[in-house]
Amino acid sequence: MKIAAILAALAVRAAAVGVSGAAEGFAKGVTGGGSATPVYPSTTAELVSYLGDSSARVIVLSQTFDFTSTEGTTTSTGCAPWGTASACQVAINQNDWCTNYEPDAPSVSVSYDNAGVLGITVKSNKSLIGSGSAGIIKGKGLRIVSGASNIIIQNIAITDINPKYVWGGDAITIDNSDLVWIDHVTTARIGRQHIVLGTDASKRVTISNNYINGVTDYSATCDGYHYWGIYLDGSSDLVTLKGNYIYHTSGRAPKVQGNTLLHAVNNYWYQNSGHAFEIGSGGYVLAEGNVFQNIVAVAESPIDGQLFSSPDTTTNAVCSTYLGRVCQVNGFGSSGTFSQADAAFLTNFSGKNIAAATAYTAVVASVTANAGQGKL
Repeated sequence: MKIAAILAALAVRAAAVGVSGAAEGFAKGVTGGGSATPVYPSTTAELVSYLGDSSARVIVLSQTFDFTSTEGTTTSTGCAPWGTASACQVAINQNDWCTNYEPDAPSVSVSYDNAGVLGITVKSNKSLIGSGSAGIIKGKGLRIVSGASNIIIQNIAITDINPKYVWGGDAITIDNSDLVWIDHVTTARIGRQHIVLGTDASKRVTISNNYINGVTDYSATCDGYHYWGIYLDGSSDLVTLKGNYIYHTSGRAPKVQGNTLLHAVNNYWYQNSGHAFEIGSGGYVLAEGNVFQNIVAVAESPIDGQLFSSPDTTTNAVCSTYLGRVCQVNGFGSSGTFSQADAAFLTNFSGKNIAAATAYTAVVASVTANAGQGKL
């Protein structure tokens, strides 16, 4: 009986291994670790080793990996650009940021966990997969290194990275990489960005079915709504943002600039006390089939980049030329709106892998049922 129970448990474990589904949009075709024999890290050191070696890996997380205090703490002088009230974030003086950009801000003492400041190195050909709702990385994010490609991060949670401190750490960082799929990931209580693409080309990235949870005790807007959401600042980046639940933020959700082509499709923005999109110079955004509920400003003004916001069915017909189908209108509830139709950049979608879109009326139920860790 005991042997039978062990065999049954092993069968369940084996059945749970592997990536679920396939990436849509720009990162279509990503395979991660492929058919590599799954490994099950049991310590933070093992997890770091598997993610950072040069082998193709399928890495399965079935527990919490808590990096808090594993690299010590630092106490130093930072600054308080947004005030010293208890709900306000304060900033670490990283790379003299306070000195150079906020010289008039009050100085404050900061004490932060060193592990959070720099994410775990992730090299090429990795699948990082959570088992059920058990795979959690706490106190440290992931950093996909320069030159890495073919990476899948699916069904994990990344939490509690120095939430009181700007520059305290990011959940997922990508820079100078290609073919990255982030899917069914929950991020919560992060000091800086939940997802950030740096200034070098990250080429093809799909961010799908994730739960960006902005509920926080410390905010740059001092209101419990996280300001630093998704930052897309690459050079020649192609980013598909589909099916994500972006909740309780106050800005930069996302910020798009540099030379980034963003396809935002069928996402659900809910409860934002400031702005969702911030579109800077070099940001090219096609937004279709999304829902914006209780969002003060859907896009910060002015828009310095270009935006096609799928304003109506007549205007949306132009999408057929470049996407092979008509774009879907967006939905708004107790929210600001946007209506801009810069169509010239849509030619950049021609010949590329394009995510499908459904009507916005189905988005809320679909996203709330499916986005985040444990929803596969």
